[in-house]
Amino acid sequence: MQQNMKGRDNISPIGHEAILSNAGNFTAFSFGGYNIRFRAPYSLERYIDVVKWEDGYLVVLAKYRHNARPEEEYIDLKPILEGLYIDPATFLKPIKSVRIAYA
Repeated sequence: MQQNMKGRDNISPIGHEAILSNAGNFTAFSFGGYNIRFRAPYSLERYIDVVKWEDGYLVVLAKYRHNARPEEEYIDLKPILEGLYIDPATFLKPIKSVRIAYA
């Protein structure tokens, strides 16, 4: 009889996905039961797309009030996590992708 083994490598990709959004003057990064909020640029309307995710560093397309075209925005989560006394290596390791989502 073959056993169905469910180890870390067999976790659904959704379990490895973080969510980025914004509301008002704050950006929200959600993963693993954490909803980390930090100041967003004052004229940010919304995030549009994640261009790159690499170990806590994000390159995203963002829409700002002062520009009709999307602009690249750069977010480094490591100093934010350190400021919250969250170990970046432990927190970021299971994240394989980030997507933009709004409620």
